[in-house]
Amino acid sequence: MPVAVTLDRVMAEKKVKSKDLAAAIGITEANLSLLKQGKVKGIRFETLEAICRYLDCTPGDLLRIED
Repeated sequence: MPVAVTLDRVMAEKKVKSKDLAAAIGITEANLSLLKQGKVKGIRFETLEAICRYLDCTPGDLLRIED
């Protein structure tokens, strides 16, 4: 069961730009883009927490299991 990243959907709902999120959590826009596309093998809990705090969401809002 692969894990799907729904970060782009949450960002669109909250009207947050990649540039702003990347700057706020301290990662590059390139790395944020890779994360949004689901092309990463993992994510640090520290980064996940920072994203959730900035977007006022939970990890479950950003990740889901696909069949």
